[in-house]
Amino acid sequence: MLRVITGQYKGKRLKRVTSPEVRPMPSKLKESLFNIIHTQIPGVVFMDGFAGTGSVGIEALSRGAQFGVFVDEFYPAVKVIKKNLAKVGAENQARVIHKEFNRAVIRLAQEGTTFDLIFLDPPYKLLEERDPLKVIKKRDVLKEGGLVILRQYYKIPFKTSYFQLKRKVTLGDDTLSFYQ
Repeated sequence: MLRVITGQYKGKRLKRVTSPEVRPMPSKLKESLFNIIHTQIPGVVFMDGFAGTGSVGIEALSRGAQFGVFVDEFYPAVKVIKKNLAKVGAENQARVIHKEFNRAVIRLAQEGTTFDLIFLDPPYKLLEERDPLKVIKKRDVLKEGGLVILRQYYKIPFKTSYFQLKRKVTLGDDTLSFYQ
């Protein structure tokens, strides 16, 4: 069951994407993530990249984020994100972008949009092929002092030269890497 853990939308159940292409974040991992960043959430502009169900961005909104941008190129995921935002009543605090991640970031940069926190949960294979943090750095969409959090499979080595790794947490098969 997917649900909002705490905050304004606590306990609300969220829809899942019925496709093996979308890996919802396990509750225990999501709870660990928000235990680490909870003091940084109030008032921020948050990006949920490769958003899937949108549960991470909705959790951020529930905990006081000012605005959330949800990016996914998989149309069934985009439909579920919109339904989940409507279910919790957060449509006016959010924007859903149906585009490939790099193209979405380029568009957001052209619009002058910047973020305090960016959460990325890309398909595991994508990290073997390219660095999604490169476009964030190149397009300068992370605010000064902002944080990029990357969820990855613990067995896939990932290094980036674009941001400095500040912290790494592994739970089960997942690793959360915090970059600044």
